[in-house]
Amino acid sequence: MSLLEGNLLVAQSGGPTAVINASVAGVIQEAGKHTQIGEIYAGRNGILGILNEDLFDLNEEMAKSIEALKHTPAAALGTCRYKINFKTDPEQAAKDMDRLFEVFQAHNIRFFFYAGGNDSQDTSNKIHEEAVKRNYEMRVIGVPKTIDNDLPHTDHCPGFGSVIKYNAASVMEVGADVASMATDDGACCIIEVMGRSAGWIAAGTVLAKRAQDDPPHIILLPEIPFDEDAFLERVQKTVSETKYCIVVVGEGLKNAAGEEIAADKDRLDAFGHPVLSGAADRLAEIVQGRINLKTRTVKFGYAQRAAAHYASAIDAQEAVACGKAAVKAAISGKSGYMVKIVRVKSDPYEWSTGLQPLSDIANVEHFIPRDWIEEDGFLPNQKFIDYARPLIEGTNEVPSEGGLPKFVTLVKTAVEKKLAAR
Repeated sequence: MSLLEGNLLVAQSGGPTAVINASVAGVIQEAGKHTQIGEIYAGRNGILGILNEDLFDLNEEMAKSIEALKHTPAAALGTCRYKINFKTDPEQAAKDMDRLFEVFQAHNIRFFFYAGGNDSQDTSNKIHEEAVKRNYEMRVIGVPKTIDNDLPHTDHCPGFGSVIKYNAASVMEVGADVASMATDDGACCIIEVMGRSAGWIAAGTVLAKRAQDDPPHIILLPEIPFDEDAFLERVQKTVSETKYCIVVVGEGLKNAAGEEIAADKDRLDAFGHPVLSGAADRLAEIVQGRINLKTRTVKFGYAQRAAAHYASAIDAQEAVACGKAAVKAAISGKSGYMVKIVRVKSDPYEWSTGLQPLSDIANVEHFIPRDWIEEDGFLPNQKFIDYARPLIEGTNEVPSEGGLPKFVTLVKTAVEKKLAAR
């Protein structure tokens, strides 16, 4: 294998997580150990920034700032939801590819790392294939990221452990509050969490249960078609036994026809999906309208993916390791792969990293196995609990200032542009 020398470019894409910056820190810190890597650049706001030749120099950042990325939430490099889509707009996609490789060549980018979920891995795969087609020597490695935990071939995704740790703790706290105010009239609280197609995040809140009667009492997953009558019967039964009912619902809950119960088909997101307008609100309407039970809703929203102050220590460690493994793979001559997490054993928990071809990952969603869910569909079972429990262990150390978490903001020294604006 010939020694490849050149500059490195790293970028982030899609919704952030509490530990996505830890993966970037892993990339940067590992890259600094290899003399064949020259400059270390970042694309501002993902692939969109690269198309605009909007790069900044990570070598100009202080070492302590890079280390602080390991406990800083959001996407420190900036993110986007831009997709290069040859199926829906082949002409624009071809132009985008031409532009990307103009930028790569202008800045001698030979190592490219993209941290993201399904669409990001698809973009990485397209860039890898295009580099081969153009005979442009470049190593492309995808870094897994998504709280949705829906990437295939990896045991789980960095970001998932932290979101379910925060959500399960929040369900415990909300549940204690609702229980303390429950009277003979009964009460229902519906908590909405993220997860459009897969219910991993909602399912993770089952870790809040320490006893059978503890909340959450019902977890509604997008994988299980919503049965309104069975749901209401379960709510009434729970309230009759405990005086209150805590329901967790994944935002993408679907009915028997496969339609999202909260979809607003008049509004589409960046990928053409109907905007989800509130599964919890829709369920509250059903509960109050049909059984006249006092119902409140809680939406964790962005808080669940940004809660770096309560991130899982294991999650942060794995995120850093994925970034480092990506660089090591590229240095060894690999391209067209995504780093994956491999579970060695669950008790005690042991793990390692591996590689999976990007072509196996791109645009494939991984759902909760049906045999990990109770037969009635209302709660995950012990198989899921055994899978998820090790992922929330420990709390990532976050320094504080004035009683609040202390995060880092990168300087982002701009790299001089060499091309005309697109």
